[in-house]
Amino acid sequence: MNLVDIKIYRMTHIQNLPHILTHGITHRNSPNANPQYIPIGDLSLIDTRNTKRVQITNGNSKKSGELITLGNFIPFYFGIRMPMLYVIQNGGNFVENPTLPEKIIYIACKITDIINSDIAFYFSDGHATDGFTQIYDKNQILRLPEIIDWEAIRTKYWGGETNLEVKRKKQAEFLVGSDVSPFFLSGFGCYNNEVREYLLSLNISDYKISVVPDAYY
Repeated sequence: MNLVDIKIYRMTHIQNLPHILTHGITHRNSPNANPQYIPIGDLSLIDTRNTKRVQITNGNSKKSGELITLGNFIPFYFGIRMPMLYVIQNGGNFVENPTLPEKIIYIACKITDIINSDIAFYFSDGHATDGFTQIYDKNQILRLPEIIDWEAIRTKYWGGETNLEVKRKKQAEFLVGSDVSPFFLSGFGCYNNEVREYLLSLNISDYKISVVPDAYY
């Protein structure tokens, strides 16, 4: 696995797309933030991240490193069909209203576009709020392909008490410190051809759209 081959993914409600296509993926505190943004995630987890401080250890849990607040960063995943998607689609935790797969869009970005920009970033080897997860800074970026557990990222089976570590690693994150330009949006994943037609109506290039029903539950 080479950095040039790695994409990062963010899920969003389909109604957020017109704003995203104009302003990019914006941080909640950005002057370009969408005032009509429709959240689909676990609201309690979002609140937790807004104040959760984590230490940059670069893999050395005994090292005292820089502290960052997760809420200051836009989180991306390294894969699809994440545990959070299951909750988004089916409800539970603090997701009161499940979202139909037709309403959920994957947005893909090339990790190298972020790395080669002046945007601050960090990455983790698991869910960033988990106490066992290690957080890494940009100086460790060349090590990312070997730090991320790609088998866990790709697995379809992560439930149950025996798979807690797989579930943690599957949710490894790439944390982006500011808005992501529309020019960095390299692909869009959707549930069916009807949604694809809608994406085409937004002037998204056909080659950027993938119909991937297997990316949903």
